[in-house]
Amino acid sequence: MLNVENLRAAYGESEVLHGLNLDVPGGEIVAIMGRNGMGKTTLMKTLMGVVSESGGETRVDGTAVSGKKPHQRVAAGLAYVPQGRMIFSSMTVQENIETGLTVTGSSTVPGDIYELFPVLLEMKGRRGGNLSGGQQQQLAIARALASNPKVLLLDEPTEGIQPSIIREMARTLRDIRDKKGLTIVVSEQVLSFALDVADRVIVIENGSFVHDSPRDGIDEAKVSKFLSV
Repeated sequence: MLNVENLRAAYGESEVLHGLNLDVPGGEIVAIMGRNGMGKTTLMKTLMGVVSESGGETRVDGTAVSGKKPHQRVAAGLAYVPQGRMIFSSMTVQENIETGLTVTGSSTVPGDIYELFPVLLEMKGRRGGNLSGGQQQQLAIARALASNPKVLLLDEPTEGIQPSIIREMARTLRDIRDKKGLTIVVSEQVLSFALDVADRVIVIENGSFVHDSPRDGIDEAKVSKFLSV
């Protein structure tokens, strides 16, 4: 469903991603783990076209998206929840979700989105800026799902969210995968969340993948070493 071959990205003369290869089949949840500054966010932004790739090929369900603008990648089936959520704080919950509908040609939020996030149904007339951090994260995911994606990219979704909400979010993401058959790639530093949510854990270190393991039988101590400063 997501196929990345020899992906490279640079800021100016400095290469940040060094020829990454990644294959994620339909319905799999993959966690990309690593410390700050190791390339997680750059990878997400490059897959989404926010940062231009300097080499390599990215395909979504067989369709090449390399060189395309972010809105073209959304139309091809990619959706992105950025670090820090980036919701529109002065717009209502419903208006925020509706901004995700632009590529679908629909003007109505699908009912199943509110089924996944009942709290957003209760608050659909409230301004996004008045929601808690966890509720804003749910809103950002709901907005991404409104574009009816095939692949959902989430950049550090647990950042600034309390532990009880993190556990709930892991359940919600698995629920989304099960109900929608979605492929999910999440970048993360919290190992407990990654083990809760992912089928597979990949570690990125200095712009290269250095470890790739299914969740079952993962060497937690080894992964933890990569994550410790």
